[in-house]
Amino acid sequence: MSPSSQVRFGIIGCAEIARKVSRAMNLCPNATLHAVASRTLAKAQAFATANSLPPTTVLYGTYEALLDDPDIDAVYIPLPTSLHLSWAIATARKKKHVLLEKPCAVNVTELDQIISACEENGVQFMDCTMWVHHPRSRVMADFFSDPKRFGQLKFIRTCFNYCGGNDFLENDIRVQPDLDPLGTLGDAGWYCIRACLFAANYQLPKFATALRNPVYNNAGVVISCGASLLWENGAVATFNCSFLAHLTMDFAAVGTNGSLNVTDFVIPYEEKSASLSILSNNNFDEMSLGWTEKPTEQVVKTELPQEVFMVKEFSTLVNGIKNNGLSPEKKWPTITRKTQLIIDAIVASFSRGFEPVEVY
Repeated sequence: MSPSSQVRFGIIGCAEIARKVSRAMNLCPNATLHAVASRTLAKAQAFATANSLPPTTVLYGTYEALLDDPDIDAVYIPLPTSLHLSWAIATARKKKHVLLEKPCAVNVTELDQIISACEENGVQFMDCTMWVHHPRSRVMADFFSDPKRFGQLKFIRTCFNYCGGNDFLENDIRVQPDLDPLGTLGDAGWYCIRACLFAANYQLPKFATALRNPVYNNAGVVISCGASLLWENGAVATFNCSFLAHLTMDFAAVGTNGSLNVTDFVIPYEEKSASLSILSNNNFDEMSLGWTEKPTEQVVKTELPQEVFMVKEFSTLVNGIKNNGLSPEKKWPTITRKTQLIIDAIVASFSRGFEPVEVY
């Protein structure tokens, strides 16, 4: 691939998740990792060594220096959520495309400022919800859109839990109110909410209601919670997310004619193979002793992990803008904003005694 068709990335912040995404950039056919910045040059050097980055990777000891690099097309930002507003806007104003970790902002007011900065500067915005870029998700979307096999959406249930452990619960940025005030709702809950929107073809629910008895840490950050969503057509979703329960990544959707189940929707059990379970037009057998059919398991194999597909899709959009004069794709910031709107509504429901809050 010619150098002009490869998007040159910079990374500001050496968070753990940056290890996975930097690897994806080096595996991606239309992207390359050009530079990494941390708050000190020593930290950037340590990240480069630990992740075996090519010696050609430029290392910076400040974020500002990376943003001033004229050879960078796009910037991946894995900083704590409270820092997203300032650095995403700074990136956009430098005319560099923005790939932003989730949760993308503390609230939708901040997110709107980020999206506006991207629009004003003609740069692409995308959040880092990796699983929606996996080829399995295309198979899932095709099933949901099939009126004969799936029909009309009725119910969604999903959960994403993992046990953080004592050190995590005391020291991780996701439990510190000045860094990631949304806690598990913004971390694990983001994926659950996106799954609900995905099954509903990204139609916003009318109401969001926080489930009672959320768990907070001593600093007031939510570490276990749940919510229900209600659409105007009667479809209902429930989800749970937690830093206190065994690793679980379940996603199920039920329509009038079929249902779908995935038990590893956020991160597949295997990097290059992912499955889904489908039932269509099933019923009880004679005397209701069993079912007429068993679920059909479909396996989707791929040579690339899902984070590479994310980087590849983002880079394709950036190349369209850079080389072909196209406008930024509005689909991705729109989906991000809908996800953030639901989070805001759930946070409001917490504070209003777990009453339903309209999503708008």
